[in-house]
Amino acid sequence: MAAKFGVKNRAPAAIQITAEQLLREAHDRGGGSASGHARRQRSQITDPDELREYRMTQRKGFEDAIRMNRVHLGNYVKYAKWEEAQEAFERARSVFERALDVDHRSQSLWLKYAEMEMRNKFVNHARNVWDRATAILPRVDQFWYKYTFMEEMVENHAACRAVFERWMAWEPDDRAWHAYAAFEERRGDARRARAVLERFVACHPRLPSYLKYARWEERQQQPTLARDAYERALRELGQWEFEAGEEAALYRAFARFEERQREHGRARAILVHACATLDRDAHADVHADLLAFEKKHGAVDAVERQVAEQRRSDYEARVRDHPRDYDAWFDLLRLEEARFRATGDAGRCRAAYARACAQAPPVAEKRYWRRYVYLWLGRAAFEEVDVGDVAAARAALRAALDVVPHAAFTFAKLWLAAADLEVRAKDLGAARRLLGEALGRCRRHAKAKLYRGYASLERRLGEVDRCRRVYGAWVEAAPARAAAWTALADLERAVGETSRARAVLELAVARPDLDRPEAAWKSYVDLETRLEAHPEEDDAADAGGAGENAVAALYERLLERTRHVKVWLAYASYEAAAPGEAAPRRANARRVYERAHDALRDAADDDRVALLDAWRAFEAAAARAGDAPAHLDAVEAKLPRKVKRKRPRADDPDASEEYYAFVFPDDARKPVNLKILEMAKQWKRAETARAGGDSAATGGAT
Repeated sequence: MAAKFGVKNRAPAAIQITAEQLLREAHDRGGGSASGHARRQRSQITDPDELREYRMTQRKGFEDAIRMNRVHLGNYVKYAKWEEAQEAFERARSVFERALDVDHRSQSLWLKYAEMEMRNKFVNHARNVWDRATAILPRVDQFWYKYTFMEEMVENHAACRAVFERWMAWEPDDRAWHAYAAFEERRGDARRARAVLERFVACHPRLPSYLKYARWEERQQQPTLARDAYERALRELGQWEFEAGEEAALYRAFARFEERQREHGRARAILVHACATLDRDAHADVHADLLAFEKKHGAVDAVERQVAEQRRSDYEARVRDHPRDYDAWFDLLRLEEARFRATGDAGRCRAAYARACAQAPPVAEKRYWRRYVYLWLGRAAFEEVDVGDVAAARAALRAALDVVPHAAFTFAKLWLAAADLEVRAKDLGAARRLLGEALGRCRRHAKAKLYRGYASLERRLGEVDRCRRVYGAWVEAAPARAAAWTALADLERAVGETSRARAVLELAVARPDLDRPEAAWKSYVDLETRLEAHPEEDDAADAGGAGENAVAALYERLLERTRHVKVWLAYASYEAAAPGEAAPRRANARRVYERAHDALRDAADDDRVALLDAWRAFEAAAARAGDAPAHLDAVEAKLPRKVKRKRPRADDPDASEEYYAFVFPDDARKPVNLKILEMAKQWKRAETARAGGDSAATGGAT
């Protein structure tokens, strides 16, 4: 059987038939629609018997549908609508009642029932349906809205008001009360509408209720009553818990109302009071409103004051979120100081300084404390200069010194500021005690600024011995610090003790551990150069002084330690400008240049070029002064040539880069293989030494 009915040819047909063709053919043959739904032919009813038969058939169908699914309310609704279309209203009511017996809490069923009665103008029947619906489902606002709308449409205002009263007894939401008030307003009875809104506020004592009541009074052209509503909200809602931002919203709405009434003084007072009483988190919008109000109606100083308050609020938010943002603290403190200068009230500024100074860095690292200490300095300056309270300034600086961890680091500016305060207060003893304490507690840090500040104070007071002891303490605390030695030497020279200055510098240049020996040598050379130019200042001149050519001797001693090109250039410059006749001076300078040229043959090319440039400038000046030009020609013959060369790149050895090099004539005359021969000799000596060591080790082992 399978073979008999099997498909013999599975190839696609030559002519393909689509679904569209099938539908079109069915439409053409059967006269149906293209969508497949045949048109239902309407039957013509010609006599009452046919009508009764038709109705009986329809009712039987509806009843069968209800009997098959009794709880399906859609069948009842269709049945009732058909009966309504047949104008069998009693039967339609009966169907709706049967449906309500199935589900009396169906909102749509009650609505369709009442709408049928209203559609056919059975007002009393509709009223009965609404009464039953609102009694069974009193929390369904739609029933009440439609019920009151029906009563108002039939102009039964007393009944409508009674329905509203029944509704309000259930304490519905805001919209129901507004609908009641709007009804009374449409009736032209503002007194009743006001009474409804009063009951609404009592039923829902919330901010939106008061605001709607106040706006209604404003629309009624009753500004006094509207103001009373705002004031009642401020007075009565104070006993309730405001939600977030509601109190600020109340103040802002009240101020805008007063502004609309052109009561600018009242509006300003409300906003200022709100800014003073609300939390800082809540009055940002109030500040913005106050600033906008002052821009429209205020004076220039009022606008500036509000701008400052707005900035102050912003800075307060920044320091609250980031307590150690010292830049924000400085901005806030500047605003508070400006306010103090305008009002004379130092309380807020002092409180701000106290809050700022309490935010000490948690880590004992100086880089975190650099900005922080300026808070204390600013606080002391404010107390002393602006307030005029020296005791408070002294206490601020003392507290700052107690806060800083001096064992890890210190700040000389704090100690010096405290000492200067005592000097201005004419208490030199306290200033000396402070600076002495600073030197004792911070000896291990050896702050140069601290020693110089103490010595400067004593020198201004004419206490040279005290100043000398301060510098001596510095030298003892930091003997390797060149600045300490040079400061002591400068003091001795300034007071005319050149022998002491020379001795101090001798001790300094003799120390091998000096941190900046070039500074000590320079100070020593400057001292001898000055004394050579002004011998009357040398207190050892009568005893022979330091001898002639003391500066040259210093340069010679320095050249024994270093062969730096700057030393040679300074030495040559000194010889060229030394006292005496010009020709011997130039000859001495030329000899120094020649020695430098010989000493720097193996130095860096840049040093050699700098030396030759200075030498050529010297010989050019000498030639203009009358010396033979041969010296200048000889120096120019020593000048190098600049040539372009290539070298491997540091980041890519396979690539090369061009650079400029100097080729000196003296180097060109050297044998080309001199360096190679020298390296070969060194290798030979190393091999000989290694062979000797191996033979000795072999003999020892034997």
